[in-house]
Amino acid sequence: MLYYLCYELLYRKYASQVPLLKVFNVFQYVTFRTAYAAITALALSLIFGPWVIRKLREFKFGQEIRQEGPASHQAKRGTPTMGGVMIIGSVLISTLLWANLRNWSVWVSVAGMIGCAAIGFADDYIKIVQKRSLGLTGKQKLAGQVFVGALVAALLFVFTDFSSIVNVPFFKNFRPDITFFGYSAFIIFVLMGTSNAVNLTDGLDGLAISVTVVAASALTGLAYITGHVRFAAYLDLPHTPGVWEVTILGGALVGASLGFLWFNAPAAEVFMGDVGSLGIGGALGTISVVIKQELVLPILGGVFVIEALSVMLQVTSFKLTKRRIFKMAPLHHHFELLGWKEPKIVFRFLIVAILFALLSLSTLKLR
Repeated sequence: MLYYLCYELLYRKYASQVPLLKVFNVFQYVTFRTAYAAITALALSLIFGPWVIRKLREFKFGQEIRQEGPASHQAKRGTPTMGGVMIIGSVLISTLLWANLRNWSVWVSVAGMIGCAAIGFADDYIKIVQKRSLGLTGKQKLAGQVFVGALVAALLFVFTDFSSIVNVPFFKNFRPDITFFGYSAFIIFVLMGTSNAVNLTDGLDGLAISVTVVAASALTGLAYITGHVRFAAYLDLPHTPGVWEVTILGGALVGASLGFLWFNAPAAEVFMGDVGSLGIGGALGTISVVIKQELVLPILGGVFVIEALSVMLQVTSFKLTKRRIFKMAPLHHHFELLGWKEPKIVFRFLIVAILFALLSLSTLKLR
């Protein structure tokens, strides 16, 4: 919106007549708009956060705590949840303000984020408002994620120059073409895996959102590099014209996450709920697909992957041997039961997340 108003309208049409309007030339630079998208999303979160929390309390959208979890978590019962609407809303408004809305890559990324957030919202609503402890069934969540993934794939192949060639990190000349149907299935798998992995990580005050800040920052950098024709050519990365507009959504996600962390830091005033965790996962997954860095995503979001794998290993081990590998899954609960304090777990996981993010950026040259 601001791109069209300030650059295309005021600068390109009237700057020659009114020299003062030349200042709006800066709106053509995606780096400028990404920075201000992050600042806008951060400001929106901080300004409207207290109001959102107050409304969640009024609506009695309080978190239920499972009895089999760590005993220390029982004190969190009743803390407002569904605070993810603050994150998703801030990202959406900021993106609409600062991105070039004629770019279909932006709309595809927004669709992936909103679609996954809608699934999470339905799950939260059923659990909290309708008092059904399990929310959506596993099959219902799965069906919703398949639909969102298929929608993202359809939008990409119909409205952009997206190809079915997979970019494989560490290999310079190995780029298999897996066809439209194969890539569509791949996109569905990426969105399902990412959204569920973020959801599983959301179990401690500040954990999922602080890791999101790191992962989204690295992904924003990758989006800018792959969208810049010279950088992409120098690093031998697949380049799609205009894809760097997705950088703005990434920047907005970083800003909104920092704003939410202000209220979610221990002791949390609000939880993001499934609307936040699934929406964040949908955003990260869709951006990685749009910029063709899907296979870098497991490295970039290594903490999310480890958390998800801990659950898979725990369930598989118990079903096959009736024994548990960890004291409790996801992995952060295992460390809680070992006696680690919650802030220590969060900070140590954050350090690991930063290491994974740096490793993901190193794949740009390790070919």
